[in-house]
Amino acid sequence: MTKLSDDARSALLENGWSMVEGRDAIHKTFQFKNFVEAFGFMTKAAIWAEKLNHHPEWSNVYKTVEVTLTTHDTGGLSELDGKLAAKLDQLA
Repeated sequence: MTKLSDDARSALLENGWSMVEGRDAIHKTFQFKNFVEAFGFMTKAAIWAEKLNHHPEWSNVYKTVEVTLTTHDTGGLSELDGKLAAKLDQLA
């Protein structure tokens, strides 16, 4: 597994992701119309996380889903985080 290049990191930040202070990780808050839409997003995201064998750190409160991505095996952001971030943006 290779760490994300500077260009790939910049592209993620341009899509609304932000760096997590003190960690080599990215974070994004997704807002939906209601709980059902938020939960539906998480269900679809879980299927893709399983396909990629890469799982987010996340939480859900009502219509808000908070997501943090990092690759523990590499000690920071990897290509898998870029792939999953792009898929989450597409699903949202």
